[in-house]
Amino acid sequence: MTGPAEPTRPWGDPADSPDIVRGVPEGGFPAPGPRAAPRDREGVPAWGAPDPPVPPDGRNLAPPPSEPPLRLSPKVLLTDPIRMLPSLFLPLAGVLFIGGFSPGSFGWAAFGVVGSVVYAAARWATFTYRVAGDRMELTRALVSRSVRTIPLERIRGVDVSNPPLHRLLGIAVLRIDTGAGGDDKQEGELDGVTVAEAERLKAVLLWHARARMARRAQSREGASQVATDDPAMAGAVAGPETGSGGGRGNAGPFSARHEVGETTPERVFFVVPRAWLAYGPLSGAYLLTPFALVAGAVGAAFQWGSEFRIDGRVVIGAGEWLWEHPALLAAALVLLVLAMPVVGAVMYAVFNWDFTLRAREGYLVAERGLVTRRSVSLERRRVRGFELVEGVAERWAGVARAWAIVTGLGDSRTRGQLMPVAPRATVLKVVGEAVGPIATGLRAHPPAARRRRLFRAVFPWLVVAGCAVAAALAWSPLWWIPASVALLLAVLGVPLGLDRYRSLGHTYDGSRLSVRSGSLRRSQAVIEERAVVGWKLRQTWFQRQARLLTVTAGVGAGSGGYAAIDVGEAEGVAFAAEVTPGWLAPFVVTEAADSAG
Repeated sequence: MTGPAEPTRPWGDPADSPDIVRGVPEGGFPAPGPRAAPRDREGVPAWGAPDPPVPPDGRNLAPPPSEPPLRLSPKVLLTDPIRMLPSLFLPLAGVLFIGGFSPGSFGWAAFGVVGSVVYAAARWATFTYRVAGDRMELTRALVSRSVRTIPLERIRGVDVSNPPLHRLLGIAVLRIDTGAGGDDKQEGELDGVTVAEAERLKAVLLWHARARMARRAQSREGASQVATDDPAMAGAVAGPETGSGGGRGNAGPFSARHEVGETTPERVFFVVPRAWLAYGPLSGAYLLTPFALVAGAVGAAFQWGSEFRIDGRVVIGAGEWLWEHPALLAAALVLLVLAMPVVGAVMYAVFNWDFTLRAREGYLVAERGLVTRRSVSLERRRVRGFELVEGVAERWAGVARAWAIVTGLGDSRTRGQLMPVAPRATVLKVVGEAVGPIATGLRAHPPAARRRRLFRAVFPWLVVAGCAVAAALAWSPLWWIPASVALLLAVLGVPLGLDRYRSLGHTYDGSRLSVRSGSLRRSQAVIEERAVVGWKLRQTWFQRQARLLTVTAGVGAGSGGYAAIDVGEAEGVAFAAEVTPGWLAPFVVTEAADSAG
């Protein structure tokens, strides 16, 4: 005798997410739908969203129901008018000044403020969003009706941020990353949902990606079982990561880490101590903030001066007076220079306060920010490596930064940050646990590369110095000043060129390739072999004379390509052939045959 069936939770309930990802939802598996979606060769449905994980008993989850249209929080009626104030300031100030601050001018200014509030209310009332089956719909009907559809299977990450005013009102901004590009306008944004709703939507939207990963993992397990039962099928089911597929090698444990990342429990990798935020100015970030503030003040004086009846000639006269007093000008410059590290440290702390990196349900989650708290989720299955960056001052202090190399990630320079400026050993340890270890034992480049680095660092300044000396002899002795500066820079170019050469290197350890270059900004990229989608071998005229070339690994992630600069001709071809032997073997064999012939 069987009891009554236990009620099942709806598809989009975040409370079910952890249990569903592990294979069995809390309320059991409902009966399958009336028909299944036709599938392509990779097992992905030809229409609609990809199927959720297949439970052990062979049944499937029902498709997600459509939820009713929802609106943003009414609290946006407070944030939107305040956000529009900067654009309304000049028109309102102009109305008041033109009207001589008369009662009529105040009335028109009040009318403008009320109009902005009405406009914000109309926008709020005509905008809705909902999760409808396998897609998310954003509908706006202020003037004309427009519906924007985001397939759930294309969602790569969901970011939640809390600007100061939003945090005060208990609302948040939710941004959806679909990998369409770095422009936020190409992605979905909900500006003004409650914090609870933002967390609910984040869990629901990311659930589909976890379900897709679990289903594909089960598909691989089923294919492996088929290959075990039938040895003749082993070659058919083996993918490019198992040795077939154009001669590519095993991706090794470095890639396996991401394939099973969705089943790992939540783990906090590191919380950056607040004292380490003092390292921020070493990266050069925000150092020019004092000069930017002065330039902004001067620009505002010229732009808004007429509104406040400030003659632009007054601003110009103040600048001329300061120029006529070089002692004061020098003191002002010294103060700005001294303020650079202080202001840079403050700005860096504001953006990276309490930086936390954690793993949560198949995602790497980075949280940071003091004024605006931001949470960025990176799908671990799409992480293909990382990039370690060190400037000159950072190398001197023994600190570094790290970014993830992720496929389908827009604005990766901001969203892909794994660690801010921190001691290098700590960065390598954290990144090694979250993504993978750094490649060591870089192969040195030939001596010809050192000569090229020295030539490029010294020769241009020698040319400038020669031209300045000729001008000093022919026209004015004042040209000796730039000549002296150019000669000094040429001398400094010698250690710079040598350091650039020492920074060059590349290697391959069987599952990961790594390339490094740069001096003022030294960058080492560590990339999984499976991320390589092509090669570009380039030679300039000067490189041909030195028998060097630049080998660029095309990667469908990060910046799109990572180059080993000034490698020997034979070493460069061998490096590419070592990583993907099946791709270059026909060309290498043909060249050898031609040489033998």
